[in-house]
Amino acid sequence: MAVLEWCQDSKVEWHYIAPGKPMQNGFVESLNGSFRDECLNETLFSSLTQARSEITEWKEDYNQNRPYSSPGNITPNEFAMKIALENWQHEATLKTQDSPENWGEDASQVRCGNL
Repeated sequence: MAVLEWCQDSKVEWHYIAPGKPMQNGFVESLNGSFRDECLNETLFSSLTQARSEITEWKEDYNQNRPYSSPGNITPNEFAMKIALENWQHEATLKTQDSPENWGEDASQVRCGNL
């Protein structure tokens, strides 16, 4: 019930997956399949500690080092650096556009606050 209340309070729509229709949640099904095929089926865990360690390693590789097709076959780390660089370039462009050298002839008419 807490999740449903949070959804209502946050105005997030709640959708149930129809029985027998796993592709209604394809991203999770893809993750589950990869996790099962690449980690769970490949490793015979001898202890809970080993299971936690192996699963953590797989998760970090999956989330940080594996290239994904949607952002252009780059890793999430590369994508994050690309976005950070684009944001930095955008901010630098905005600062350059706002500099007094670019105000033009009407710069004398620019007023700040209640001056």
